[in-house]
Amino acid sequence: MSESSPQASNENPEQKIKPKSKLRWLRWFMWFNVIIGFIFLPIAAVVFYAITIYPTLPDPAELKEVSYQVPLKIVTEDDKLISEIGIKKRIPLDYHQIPERMTQAIISSEDENFFEHGGVDYKGLARAVFELVTTGQKQSGGSTITMQVARNFYLSKEKTYLRKLNEIILSYKIENELSKQEILALYLNKIFLGHRSYGVAAAALTYYGIPLSELSLDEYAMIAGLPKAPSAYNPITNPSRAKLRRNYVLRRMHDLNFITQEEMLATQAVEVHAKRNSTVIDIRANYVAEMARAFALKEFGEDALQNGLTIVTTINSQFQAQANKAVRQGLQDYERRHGYRGPIKTLDESALEETETVLKTLKEISNFGGLMVGVVTGFEQKNTHVLLETGENTIIDFKTMAWAAPYKNVNRVGKKPSKPQQVLSIGDVIYLQSLNNQWQLAQNPKIESALISINANDGAIHALVGGFDYFRSKFNRVTQSKRQVGSNIKPFLYSAALDSGMTAATTINDAPVVFHDRNLEDMWRPENYSGRFYGPTRLRMALAFSRNLVSIRLLRQVGIANFANYLNRFGFPAEEIDQHRNLSLALGSVEFTPLQLVTAYAAFANTGYKVDPYLIKEVRDFNGDIIYQATPKTACQKNQCIEGDERNAPRIIDPLNAYITTSILQDVIRIGSGKKAKQLNRLDIAGKTGTTNDQKDAWFSGYNPNIVTTVWAGFDQPSTLGRNEVGGRAALPIWMSYMKEALKNEPNEAIKFPEGLVNIQIDPETGDAVPPETEGAVFEVFREAYAPEVPSISQKQIEQITDELFE
Repeated sequence: MSESSPQASNENPEQKIKPKSKLRWLRWFMWFNVIIGFIFLPIAAVVFYAITIYPTLPDPAELKEVSYQVPLKIVTEDDKLISEIGIKKRIPLDYHQIPERMTQAIISSEDENFFEHGGVDYKGLARAVFELVTTGQKQSGGSTITMQVARNFYLSKEKTYLRKLNEIILSYKIENELSKQEILALYLNKIFLGHRSYGVAAAALTYYGIPLSELSLDEYAMIAGLPKAPSAYNPITNPSRAKLRRNYVLRRMHDLNFITQEEMLATQAVEVHAKRNSTVIDIRANYVAEMARAFALKEFGEDALQNGLTIVTTINSQFQAQANKAVRQGLQDYERRHGYRGPIKTLDESALEETETVLKTLKEISNFGGLMVGVVTGFEQKNTHVLLETGENTIIDFKTMAWAAPYKNVNRVGKKPSKPQQVLSIGDVIYLQSLNNQWQLAQNPKIESALISINANDGAIHALVGGFDYFRSKFNRVTQSKRQVGSNIKPFLYSAALDSGMTAATTINDAPVVFHDRNLEDMWRPENYSGRFYGPTRLRMALAFSRNLVSIRLLRQVGIANFANYLNRFGFPAEEIDQHRNLSLALGSVEFTPLQLVTAYAAFANTGYKVDPYLIKEVRDFNGDIIYQATPKTACQKNQCIEGDERNAPRIIDPLNAYITTSILQDVIRIGSGKKAKQLNRLDIAGKTGTTNDQKDAWFSGYNPNIVTTVWAGFDQPSTLGRNEVGGRAALPIWMSYMKEALKNEPNEAIKFPEGLVNIQIDPETGDAVPPETEGAVFEVFREAYAPEVPSISQKQIEQITDELFE
């Protein structure tokens, strides 16, 4: 014992306390990490977020002025929809415009506590986390409607903690800045709901074809089920899953006391009936729509297609509908005159037993211009049974098919059929046209046509058809197709003659002639269309009957250079005229577009003013404010214009010239090459036919004092339309069909006789003035300055006196 004591007393005291010191240091280090990890780091993270990230978050106040990607809307002057152009279909609504049932359905399926929480529903988040932990799958979303608004408007869809944090912070900011109603409206206008539809209003039209306010309960619930997964729960592509989702929404609506149990059960029993509906177009005018789209892009840039602009055109919906009908029927009439080219294809008779397969085949065939595709399934006496691509069966009466002699060429057809079997066979796939409330055999025409109609006094375009069907050919023949105008040029030549001092009674010899012109062939022997010659002819009769030889001689008297300059007044391009500075100019060898022609003819209609055609009346922004307004120059009528006003259209010919030219063009319809138009029984119409060599182009341009219309018909690759297919046959009927509708509300009154003109009796053979009441005399209108003196005694009376003296 005694030996151990000294050893114990020699131990180092520091060695005894060292383990305790290490333990204290370890405890201190642990507490330091706890303090850093749970206090200082979060504070630092918050400070870092507040300094670097929070300031970059968007200001939710901007949502009050949010602009949606809304399609460009194109309408007629009477507010009929022509087209909607844009990637996203959207119809934004204010909160008060959204039906309560829609908001109830959305809240029930997406955020039941929406009106209670402050932007984040922590109970919902906790529930979503618990379901994820316990099941391994995401059962319900933790995002509120406000959080979805934050994500949809400002954030990406990447799944990161930072994005979720930003989403939560933004949600609080949004709730602080906007009312619940404003937030809900933003959500319901923004969400993607499948098939290019954004927002509930667009979805209503896409899936049900009716406005949102007209949906039924099951339809509201169906749309409310889409935000979760627009593809998976789509009622068109996946109706069974869509029904399950819809019924879940209805069950939630019942749980939240929005609907009764009876309503829930009855609505859950409703079958899925959604189908894809395209935008309801009121009037077909695709060439117009493309012109309006090009205007929007030029004036407002690429954003024009998504900023919700509305382009109001000058198109009259009734006029446009009739123009479509007139052009399509005119081309079908041409086809009927030239025989049947045969079926599209012929199916084997045995294949007709598989109806679904046959219908699929029919639907794969392109059809244009309102035509229907069908297949011949049998015959009964003189009736032909046809299955249409719609699945309906119809009968073609042979009386409507009697035209269908076999096509040989543009000038010849085969034997006229006496029974339908001589035209068709079972299995023939054919085109049909609805005419007089029955389906009739038709063809996809090879010929094309264009129609342009404008207001004579300011140039507003009433109707425009650029071809048989825009989707067959997007080439706009009104604005893009330059064709030889033929005799449509002659009124301008005769107007130039009047301007130079000639009168409608001036006579020029209609006789054979051979011209040597270095700009043409070595020798040119022009002829009248009839091949006949009529001797001395008054200008009135020469224009009324479109006499070529008189026109050529008249051009020589007027002068080619003078006439070229005169044409420039009417807006015809000088560069085109300069290519045809020869005598063929009198016969319309020059090439113009229908738009250029109708513009020039307007000067005759409006008493002598140059107006510029325009299509866009105004453009409205998304809020309905006008951001573009057309300011057309207008022809002065009835002394209503203020002298010096920049809105006045420039005068290019005097009113007396315009009246006399118009009176001659009225004779074109009364007795001349356009006399078919007499059927319209109008006192106020005038016009001119036009036909080029070998009948490659057919024209008719005509007007009354307010409406001017030009029609062209021909093949895109110029070739003969066939014998007798002149302007009065191929183009005039289209013009008549259209103008009958266009003039329906126009007063049928004779054109007012202006001051400065006089009516004088003349000898119809010589054009010389004769005494009043001379037998066989006719009245002619003259400008007072160029009026001939009226003799007190006629030449015939002089001859009688002379004969008596010699006797």
